[in-house]
Amino acid sequence: MAVYTHLGAEDLAELIAEFNVGELRSAKGIAEGVSNSNWLIETSGKDGQGARFILTMYEFRIDITELPYFLGLLDHLAERGCPVPRTIHDRSGALYRHIGDKALALIEFLPGVSVSHPTAGQALAVGRALAQLHRAAADYPASRANGMDLAESRRLADACTPAGLAEIDPALPALVQRELTSLEANWPQDLPRSVIHADLFPDNVLMLGDTVTGLIDFYFACNDITAYDIAVTHAAWCFASDGTGFDRAVSHALLAGYEAERPLSAEERAALPVLAQGAALRFLMSRAYDWLNTPKGALVMPKDPMAFARRLEFYADPANRAVFAAS
Repeated sequence: MAVYTHLGAEDLAELIAEFNVGELRSAKGIAEGVSNSNWLIETSGKDGQGARFILTMYEFRIDITELPYFLGLLDHLAERGCPVPRTIHDRSGALYRHIGDKALALIEFLPGVSVSHPTAGQALAVGRALAQLHRAAADYPASRANGMDLAESRRLADACTPAGLAEIDPALPALVQRELTSLEANWPQDLPRSVIHADLFPDNVLMLGDTVTGLIDFYFACNDITAYDIAVTHAAWCFASDGTGFDRAVSHALLAGYEAERPLSAEERAALPVLAQGAALRFLMSRAYDWLNTPKGALVMPKDPMAFARRLEFYADPANRAVFAAS
Protein backbone atom coordinates (compact mmCIF):
# COMPACT_ATOMS: atom_id res chain seq x y z
CA MET A 1 0.00 0.00 0.00
CA ALA A 2 1.33 3.45 -0.91
CA VAL A 3 1.17 4.91 2.59
CA TYR A 4 4.77 5.49 3.59
CA THR A 5 4.13 7.51 6.77
CA HIS A 6 1.74 6.34 9.46
CA LEU A 7 -0.60 8.90 10.98
CA GLY A 8 -2.60 7.80 14.00
CA ALA A 9 -6.27 8.54 14.51
CA GLU A 10 -5.56 11.41 16.90
CA ASP A 11 -3.04 12.98 14.49
CA LEU A 12 -5.49 12.74 11.61
CA ALA A 13 -8.37 14.16 13.63
CA GLU A 14 -6.23 17.07 14.78
CA LEU A 15 -5.09 17.73 11.23
CA ILE A 16 -8.59 17.63 9.72
CA ALA A 17 -9.81 20.00 12.43
CA GLU A 18 -7.56 22.65 10.85
CA PHE A 19 -9.89 22.66 7.83
CA ASN A 20 -13.51 23.77 7.82
CA VAL A 21 -14.82 20.40 6.63
CA GLY A 22 -16.46 18.93 9.71
CA GLU A 23 -15.22 16.24 12.08
CA LEU A 24 -13.20 13.25 10.93
CA ARG A 25 -15.30 10.10 10.57
CA SER A 26 -12.87 7.73 8.84
CA ALA A 27 -9.52 7.58 7.05
CA LYS A 28 -8.46 4.79 4.72
CA GLY A 29 -5.06 4.39 3.10
CA ILE A 30 -5.08 4.33 -0.72
CA ALA A 31 -2.94 1.73 -2.47
CA GLU A 32 -2.31 3.73 -5.65
CA GLY A 33 0.59 6.12 -6.00
CA VAL A 34 4.36 5.73 -5.92
CA SER A 35 5.60 9.08 -4.59
CA ASN A 36 3.09 10.10 -1.93
CA SER A 37 1.04 8.75 0.95
CA ASN A 38 -2.69 9.08 0.31
CA TRP A 39 -5.81 8.61 2.43
CA LEU A 40 -9.51 8.71 1.59
CA ILE A 41 -10.97 10.95 4.26
CA GLU A 42 -14.63 11.04 5.31
CA THR A 43 -15.90 13.83 7.53
CA SER A 44 -19.24 14.98 8.89
CA GLY A 45 -19.15 17.87 6.40
CA LYS A 46 -20.02 21.49 7.06
CA ASP A 47 -23.76 20.70 7.09
CA GLY A 48 -23.54 17.33 8.82
CA GLN A 49 -24.42 15.48 5.61
CA GLY A 50 -20.97 13.98 5.16
CA ALA A 51 -18.13 14.79 2.77
CA ARG A 52 -15.15 12.99 1.23
CA PHE A 53 -11.64 14.24 0.47
CA ILE A 54 -8.21 12.98 -0.49
CA LEU A 55 -5.40 13.73 1.96
CA THR A 56 -1.93 13.62 0.43
CA MET A 57 1.41 13.63 2.21
CA TYR A 58 4.27 14.48 -0.15
CA GLU A 59 7.03 11.94 0.41
CA PHE A 60 9.37 11.76 -2.61
CA ARG A 61 10.28 13.57 -5.81
CA ILE A 62 8.16 16.66 -5.17
CA ASP A 63 9.86 19.89 -4.16
CA ILE A 64 7.60 21.37 -1.49
CA THR A 65 8.43 24.88 -2.69
CA GLU A 66 6.61 23.99 -5.94
CA LEU A 67 3.35 23.01 -4.23
CA PRO A 68 1.83 26.50 -4.68
CA TYR A 69 2.19 26.03 -8.46
CA PHE A 70 0.47 22.62 -8.46
CA LEU A 71 -2.24 23.34 -5.91
CA GLY A 72 -2.92 26.85 -7.17
CA LEU A 73 -3.33 25.42 -10.67
CA LEU A 74 -6.09 23.11 -9.43
CA ASP A 75 -8.01 26.07 -8.02
CA HIS A 76 -7.46 28.08 -11.20
CA LEU A 77 -8.75 25.29 -13.45
CA ALA A 78 -11.68 24.42 -11.20
CA GLU A 79 -12.83 28.03 -11.19
CA ARG A 80 -12.96 27.86 -14.98
CA GLY A 81 -15.09 24.76 -15.10
CA CYS A 82 -12.45 22.09 -15.72
CA PRO A 83 -13.09 18.70 -14.11
CA VAL A 84 -10.28 18.90 -11.58
CA PRO A 85 -10.36 18.63 -7.76
CA ARG A 86 -10.18 21.86 -5.82
CA THR A 87 -7.60 22.33 -3.11
CA ILE A 88 -9.23 22.67 0.31
CA HIS A 89 -7.59 25.62 2.04
CA ASP A 90 -7.14 25.46 5.80
CA ARG A 91 -8.80 27.90 8.19
CA SER A 92 -5.98 30.41 7.68
CA GLY A 93 -6.26 30.19 3.88
CA ALA A 94 -3.10 28.11 3.38
CA LEU A 95 -2.95 25.63 0.49
CA TYR A 96 -1.10 23.01 2.56
CA ARG A 97 0.15 22.29 6.05
CA HIS A 98 3.25 20.68 7.56
CA ILE A 99 3.79 17.76 9.88
CA GLY A 100 7.47 17.77 10.71
CA ASP A 101 9.40 18.20 7.48
CA LYS A 102 6.58 16.88 5.28
CA ALA A 103 3.74 18.78 3.63
CA LEU A 104 0.13 17.67 3.45
CA ALA A 105 -2.74 18.90 1.30
CA LEU A 106 -6.47 18.17 1.42
CA ILE A 107 -8.04 17.82 -2.01
CA GLU A 108 -11.64 17.58 -3.11
CA PHE A 109 -12.82 14.00 -3.79
CA LEU A 110 -14.27 13.46 -7.26
CA PRO A 111 -16.40 10.50 -8.37
CA GLY A 112 -15.41 8.16 -11.17
CA VAL A 113 -13.04 5.33 -11.99
CA SER A 114 -9.89 5.03 -14.08
CA VAL A 115 -10.31 2.86 -17.16
CA SER A 116 -7.95 0.02 -18.05
CA HIS A 117 -8.98 -0.46 -21.69
CA PRO A 118 -10.01 2.92 -23.14
CA THR A 119 -12.69 3.07 -25.79
CA ALA A 120 -12.90 5.56 -28.64
CA GLY A 121 -15.76 7.33 -26.84
CA GLN A 122 -13.68 7.75 -23.71
CA ALA A 123 -10.67 8.95 -25.72
CA LEU A 124 -12.87 11.54 -27.44
CA ALA A 125 -13.92 12.91 -24.05
CA VAL A 126 -10.33 12.95 -22.77
CA GLY A 127 -9.15 14.84 -25.85
CA ARG A 128 -11.83 17.48 -25.23
CA ALA A 129 -10.93 17.73 -21.54
CA LEU A 130 -7.23 18.15 -22.33
CA ALA A 131 -7.93 20.98 -24.78
CA GLN A 132 -10.22 22.65 -22.24
CA LEU A 133 -7.42 22.44 -19.69
CA HIS A 134 -4.98 24.12 -22.06
CA ARG A 135 -7.42 26.93 -22.82
CA ALA A 136 -8.43 27.44 -19.18
CA ALA A 137 -4.80 27.63 -18.02
CA ALA A 138 -3.87 30.31 -20.56
CA ASP A 139 -4.01 33.06 -17.92
CA TYR A 140 -2.51 31.09 -15.04
CA PRO A 141 0.12 33.52 -13.74
CA ALA A 142 2.65 31.07 -12.30
CA SER A 143 5.28 29.26 -14.35
CA ARG A 144 7.31 26.11 -13.87
CA ALA A 145 9.97 24.56 -16.12
CA ASN A 146 9.54 21.00 -17.32
CA GLY A 147 11.77 18.90 -15.08
CA MET A 148 11.36 15.88 -17.37
CA ASP A 149 12.34 17.48 -20.66
CA LEU A 150 14.71 16.22 -23.36
CA ALA A 151 17.76 17.35 -21.39
CA GLU A 152 16.58 15.22 -18.47
CA SER A 153 16.19 12.22 -20.79
CA ARG A 154 19.82 12.71 -21.78
CA ARG A 155 20.88 12.97 -18.12
CA LEU A 156 19.01 9.79 -17.24
CA ALA A 157 20.48 7.95 -20.22
CA ASP A 158 23.98 8.91 -19.09
CA ALA A 159 23.17 7.84 -15.53
CA CYS A 160 21.85 4.47 -16.69
CA THR A 161 24.95 3.88 -18.89
CA PRO A 162 24.92 1.67 -21.99
CA ALA A 163 25.82 -1.34 -19.87
CA GLY A 164 22.89 -0.75 -17.56
CA LEU A 165 20.45 -0.31 -20.44
CA ALA A 166 21.75 -3.54 -21.98
CA GLU A 167 20.82 -5.36 -18.77
CA ILE A 168 17.21 -4.40 -19.48
CA ASP A 169 17.41 -5.34 -23.17
CA PRO A 170 20.48 -5.79 -25.41
CA ALA A 171 18.97 -3.55 -28.12
CA LEU A 172 18.10 -0.70 -25.76
CA PRO A 173 21.44 1.22 -25.75
CA ALA A 174 21.41 1.62 -29.53
CA LEU A 175 17.74 2.66 -29.58
CA VAL A 176 18.21 5.27 -26.86
CA GLN A 177 21.34 6.75 -28.41
CA ARG A 178 19.80 6.90 -31.87
CA GLU A 179 16.61 8.57 -30.68
CA LEU A 180 18.32 11.01 -28.34
CA THR A 181 20.64 12.18 -31.11
CA SER A 182 17.75 12.57 -33.55
CA LEU A 183 15.49 14.38 -31.10
CA GLU A 184 18.20 16.77 -29.93
CA ALA A 185 18.76 17.75 -33.56
CA ASN A 186 15.07 18.04 -34.50
CA TRP A 187 13.17 19.15 -31.40
CA PRO A 188 10.62 21.89 -32.29
CA GLN A 189 11.47 25.36 -31.03
CA ASP A 190 8.71 27.74 -32.13
CA LEU A 191 5.42 26.06 -31.25
CA PRO A 192 2.72 27.46 -28.91
CA ARG A 193 3.40 26.90 -25.23
CA SER A 194 1.11 26.68 -22.22
CA VAL A 195 0.57 24.94 -18.92
CA ILE A 196 0.51 21.19 -19.61
CA HIS A 197 -0.44 18.22 -17.44
CA ALA A 198 2.50 16.16 -18.79
CA ASP A 199 1.33 12.85 -17.25
CA LEU A 200 -2.26 12.26 -18.41
CA PHE A 201 -2.33 8.47 -18.28
CA PRO A 202 -5.65 6.63 -17.89
CA ASP A 203 -5.01 6.24 -14.17
CA ASN A 204 -4.90 10.04 -13.87
CA VAL A 205 -8.38 10.42 -15.39
CA LEU A 206 -11.63 9.59 -13.59
CA MET A 207 -14.58 8.65 -15.78
CA LEU A 208 -18.21 7.64 -15.54
CA GLY A 209 -19.05 5.99 -18.85
CA ASP A 210 -17.82 8.33 -21.57
CA THR A 211 -17.79 11.38 -19.27
CA VAL A 212 -14.62 12.75 -17.72
CA THR A 213 -15.34 13.47 -14.06
CA GLY A 214 -11.80 14.23 -12.96
CA LEU A 215 -8.30 15.02 -14.18
CA ILE A 216 -5.97 14.34 -11.26
CA ASP A 217 -2.31 14.15 -10.20
CA PHE A 218 -0.90 17.37 -11.59
CA TYR A 219 2.52 16.90 -9.99
CA PHE A 220 4.37 16.87 -13.32
CA ALA A 221 2.46 19.92 -14.60
CA CYS A 222 4.68 22.61 -16.10
CA ASN A 223 4.93 25.17 -18.87
CA ASP A 224 6.05 23.64 -22.16
CA ILE A 225 5.00 23.01 -25.76
CA THR A 226 1.23 22.59 -25.75
CA ALA A 227 1.23 19.89 -28.42
CA TYR A 228 3.73 17.88 -26.35
CA ASP A 229 0.90 17.26 -23.88
CA ILE A 230 -1.15 15.75 -26.72
CA ALA A 231 1.81 13.51 -27.58
CA VAL A 232 2.16 12.33 -23.96
CA THR A 233 -1.56 11.58 -23.77
CA HIS A 234 -1.49 9.81 -27.14
CA ALA A 235 1.34 7.55 -26.01
CA ALA A 236 -0.49 6.83 -22.75
CA TRP A 237 -3.93 6.06 -24.21
CA CYS A 238 -3.45 4.49 -27.64
CA PHE A 239 -1.50 1.31 -26.81
CA ALA A 240 -1.91 -1.75 -24.66
CA SER A 241 -0.11 -1.40 -21.34
CA ASP A 242 2.91 -3.34 -22.65
CA GLY A 243 3.34 -0.95 -25.59
CA THR A 244 1.87 -3.24 -28.23
CA GLY A 245 -1.54 -3.19 -29.89
CA PHE A 246 -1.81 0.38 -31.18
CA ASP A 247 -5.51 1.33 -31.33
CA ARG A 248 -6.19 3.54 -34.34
CA ALA A 249 -9.79 4.20 -33.33
CA VAL A 250 -8.69 5.52 -29.91
CA SER A 251 -5.97 7.60 -31.59
CA HIS A 252 -8.39 9.16 -34.06
CA ALA A 253 -10.96 9.91 -31.35
CA LEU A 254 -8.41 11.46 -28.99
CA LEU A 255 -7.16 13.87 -31.65
CA ALA A 256 -10.68 14.64 -32.88
CA GLY A 257 -11.86 15.39 -29.36
CA TYR A 258 -8.93 17.72 -28.79
CA GLU A 259 -9.46 19.62 -32.04
CA ALA A 260 -13.17 20.04 -31.31
CA GLU A 261 -12.06 22.42 -28.54
CA ARG A 262 -8.69 23.68 -29.75
CA PRO A 263 -7.79 23.18 -33.44
CA LEU A 264 -4.14 22.39 -34.09
CA SER A 265 -2.06 24.56 -36.36
CA ALA A 266 -0.36 22.95 -39.34
CA GLU A 267 2.98 23.37 -37.56
CA GLU A 268 1.73 21.65 -34.41
CA ARG A 269 0.31 18.70 -36.32
CA ALA A 270 3.50 18.30 -38.35
CA ALA A 271 5.52 18.22 -35.12
CA LEU A 272 3.42 15.54 -33.40
CA PRO A 273 5.49 12.55 -34.61
CA VAL A 274 8.68 14.05 -33.15
CA LEU A 275 6.92 15.15 -29.97
CA ALA A 276 5.50 11.63 -29.56
CA GLN A 277 9.01 10.17 -29.88
CA GLY A 278 10.14 12.57 -27.17
CA ALA A 279 7.22 11.61 -24.95
CA ALA A 280 7.93 7.89 -25.34
CA LEU A 281 11.62 8.47 -24.64
CA ARG A 282 10.81 10.49 -21.52
CA PHE A 283 8.90 7.59 -19.94
CA LEU A 284 11.35 5.01 -21.22
CA MET A 285 14.25 6.78 -19.53
CA SER A 286 12.53 7.46 -16.21
CA ARG A 287 11.37 3.84 -16.06
CA ALA A 288 14.81 2.55 -17.04
CA TYR A 289 16.44 4.60 -14.30
CA ASP A 290 13.94 3.34 -11.72
CA TRP A 291 14.36 -0.23 -13.00
CA LEU A 292 18.11 -0.08 -12.46
CA ASN A 293 18.08 1.87 -9.18
CA THR A 294 15.10 0.63 -7.17
CA PRO A 295 16.40 -1.62 -4.37
CA LYS A 296 15.27 -5.22 -4.37
CA GLY A 297 12.40 -5.71 -1.97
CA ALA A 298 11.24 -2.11 -2.27
CA LEU A 299 7.59 -1.40 -1.49
CA VAL A 300 6.81 -0.25 -5.04
CA MET A 301 7.87 -2.33 -8.03
CA PRO A 302 9.34 -0.35 -10.96
CA LYS A 303 7.40 -0.35 -14.22
CA ASP A 304 8.68 -2.10 -17.34
CA PRO A 305 10.77 0.32 -19.48
CA MET A 306 10.27 -1.79 -22.60
CA ALA A 307 6.61 -0.86 -22.76
CA PHE A 308 7.79 2.60 -23.84
CA ALA A 309 10.68 1.32 -25.93
CA ARG A 310 8.00 -0.34 -28.09
CA ARG A 311 6.03 2.89 -28.30
CA LEU A 312 9.21 4.75 -29.22
CA GLU A 313 9.95 2.35 -32.05
CA PHE A 314 6.36 2.74 -33.30
CA TYR A 315 6.59 6.53 -33.40
CA ALA A 316 10.08 6.47 -34.95
CA ASP A 317 8.87 4.35 -37.88
CA PRO A 318 8.11 6.73 -40.81
CA ALA A 319 5.29 4.42 -41.89
CA ASN A 320 3.36 5.34 -38.71
CA ARG A 321 3.52 9.11 -38.99
CA ALA A 322 0.19 9.09 -40.80
CA VAL A 323 -1.59 8.42 -37.50
CA PHE A 324 -1.18 12.14 -36.77
CA ALA A 325 -2.33 13.33 -40.22
CA ALA A 326 -5.42 15.54 -40.42
CA SER A 327 -8.58 13.55 -41.12
